[in-house]
Amino acid sequence: MTEPEFWGRRARNMAEMVEISARGTNMKESIASIAAYQPRPTDIIISPAGKCGTTLLQQTFHTLRSRGDMAFDDISRVVPWIETAKSLAIDINAEQIAEPRGFKSHLSWDHVPKGAKYIVSLRDPQDAFESGYRFMEGWYFESGTISYEEFFERNKSGRTKGLDHWSHLVSWWKQRDNPSVLLVSYEHMVEDPELLIRRMARCCDIPLDDELLALTLTLKHSSRPFMLEHKDRFDDAMIHYPLSSRQPSLLTDNVILRGRQLTQGKLTGSGRGNVCVVSKQIVWIVLGLNPLQTLVV
Repeated sequence: MTEPEFWGRRARNMAEMVEISARGTNMKESIASIAAYQPRPTDIIISPAGKCGTTLLQQTFHTLRSRGDMAFDDISRVVPWIETAKSLAIDINAEQIAEPRGFKSHLSWDHVPKGAKYIVSLRDPQDAFESGYRFMEGWYFESGTISYEEFFERNKSGRTKGLDHWSHLVSWWKQRDNPSVLLVSYEHMVEDPELLIRRMARCCDIPLDDELLALTLTLKHSSRPFMLEHKDRFDDAMIHYPLSSRQPSLLTDNVILRGRQLTQGKLTGSGRGNVCVVSKQIVWIVLGLNPLQTLVV
């Protein structure tokens, strides 16, 4: 494959970002990884859409089942991402450090392997897209070169394939009465972590004593400050570095953090408001209600 002229640097327009994303993703390997996974009835698959609390749920789950284990270099080493297993040479069906086995995914209900238990956090689409934009700027594309509106329109186009945020949200909301599915609100789980911990422990059949609750909550193993203090274990470096190896400059100079800092406070005004309106219209019209207000946690 001939390398384009912009190879070796970050994208400066949407066309370049699409090309970089496509070359950094091996769809055949992702499909093979999903097909290879053999779910058990006790397995826990954590499958929110991107930027909706996946890492927080991974860490909370792993803290509960292991009673606070931190002997890992990356949370996705101990709670592996199903879609990337083949690319990273991970045996997705191997035993794990503790029971139950846990897995990360971003698949919708329509595409996720069936036969396990599922924990999914739903987040306001506006906030998820803002977080996604901040995450990508400075990583995939140069700061200020792709507008929030362009970023949003590109993601919205995925609706025709059912691979967008709204299709994901709607698919899981329809499973809200499924006994194998625990749906939580991202906003509420951040506000009331103890309720999240109790519901997650119950879903995973993990006995929750006062010591384990204190470890998970009081000692804040799953809190944002704790995870920031140990951010090298929660930045998905084991995934992003190998998958971007054909584009070696993408992750230099801690660009993910820098990208967030550069965009802090930018997403205001009419553009952000338009995204908010369109996001809510797409979801609320399909569902006929606001699911994020309906969920307690």
